[in-house]
Amino acid sequence: MPEPIIRAKRVEKYYAQPSENRIQVIAPTDLSIVAGEIVALLGPSGSGKSTLLRMLTGLSTPSAGEVFWHEKPIATTDVNVSIVFQSFALFPWLTVLENVEAVLKARGLEPHERRRRSLKMLDTVGLDGFQAAYPKELSGGMRQRVGFARALVVEPEVLFMDEPFSALDVLTAENLRSELLELWTNKTLPTKAIFLVTHNIEEAVLLADRIIVLGRNPGKVRTDFKVTLTHPRDRKAPAFTQLVDYVYKVLTQPDAQPPELPNQTPAEKRARERQAHYQMLPHARPGGIAGLLEILIDHNGKDDIYRLADDLSFEIDDLLPIVDAASLLGFLTVNEGDAEITPLGLEYANSEILHQKEVFRAAAVDRVLLLRQIVRGVESKKDGTVPEDFFHDMLDEQFSEDETIRQLETAISWGRYAELFDFDASRRRFTKPERLNEELGETEEVEAESDE
Repeated sequence: MPEPIIRAKRVEKYYAQPSENRIQVIAPTDLSIVAGEIVALLGPSGSGKSTLLRMLTGLSTPSAGEVFWHEKPIATTDVNVSIVFQSFALFPWLTVLENVEAVLKARGLEPHERRRRSLKMLDTVGLDGFQAAYPKELSGGMRQRVGFARALVVEPEVLFMDEPFSALDVLTAENLRSELLELWTNKTLPTKAIFLVTHNIEEAVLLADRIIVLGRNPGKVRTDFKVTLTHPRDRKAPAFTQLVDYVYKVLTQPDAQPPELPNQTPAEKRARERQAHYQMLPHARPGGIAGLLEILIDHNGKDDIYRLADDLSFEIDDLLPIVDAASLLGFLTVNEGDAEITPLGLEYANSEILHQKEVFRAAAVDRVLLLRQIVRGVESKKDGTVPEDFFHDMLDEQFSEDETIRQLETAISWGRYAELFDFDASRRRFTKPERLNEELGETEEVEAESDE
């Protein structure tokens, strides 16, 4: 293997907490970037893709581990990289030419050399004739071309791209991908390697020579493999769709939970749960889960997630949380990129509303630790209420503050729907659900009648 341009050795990113615990964003990770390849980094939202990119470029310092530039610590040497961001990040008061020249001016190049190199790069990315235009006069695709020109004009050894096509319409994004690939394969780009952060699986398989997939909570490499398909790649070819399916499988495979041990007492089970990590609840609504299951039933109970997303015009980050939620609850299974409805999912989707809630309620309590703990909390208290802060304090030992809030919001949504508990938003307290109060009332009436 050739000497890497950039090498990360056991890099981590975490944030200290007032307690002894810490929130870990990136688990210890090794990876390298070598000349002559496009590397695509995939992962669900919150897996730390952009955090890892910033550490590799030197914009962010790892909490542990080290990043090397040509085998020298990145903090002690000059690093020649550029970044193309999702947002166009242009100076609106400067012309196209002046925007591209700005980075060369910052590096101290003479005006004549700045202009020569900038005009050449604008011509390379197809913006010849637009030098005097201002960003507001350009379409989204043309503005992103300016971003590419500005990143490439410094002739970086590694070009980093953080979801550069996600803000563009489908046709414009496709056109830019094709042009970027053509420039790369023709060796027209003044860069030795490209590192692409994306959530688009097809985009990664279309462009990359190597794909890295991150898991989340904390971010960790699930798979790192070479793509041996030759360019240009045919999206309809079996080998292409097999790779897409494989990546879908890696992304949608739920994190395995520790198995139940036989002959455990209730106290031992509760102790085990206290030691367990909370699952990352997918931010999906029960209605979305039911809708997905109904669509799968229409597709004979099974469909390829890749085709399903395409049919629904969903981005991966829109569909995966719903798939993850249905899988977590046991309503479907995911295998080799195919989502297949389970008998429980079939029962849930085909039931009337009241029975749907019963099915959801049983699945949620059985499979979701946080919901199970909230239910136990409200049932064990004499006044039937537990403050939200109690669960917030437990969650923020594992998640960031923003994610802790989102986890609680999702738990509240699921719990209210399933009538596991009510939530008093003014007092920020979980309370016994009306359903449980009614059941307790009926029990008391029956007991009173039997006494008489």
